[in-house]
Amino acid sequence: MGSTINIIQIALSLVLVLVILLQVKGQGSGLFGAADSSYRTRRGLEKTLFQLTVVLVVVFIAVSIISARA
Repeated sequence: MGSTINIIQIALSLVLVLVILLQVKGQGSGLFGAADSSYRTRRGLEKTLFQLTVVLVVVFIAVSIISARA
């Protein structure tokens, strides 16, 4: 069971990195942010990627806690 949790954790981390990189690419700015920091709302695919990122982070943290206790 321990190796299964580790494989799930690795897969989640790879998907999380991919989703975060897609968000940065979608903003059209560099890796460290844009020069103009105007407020704008997230819409469409950008909003979906943001929500997916939040869900993946929560699942990743839960799996990490389970992995530490096992």
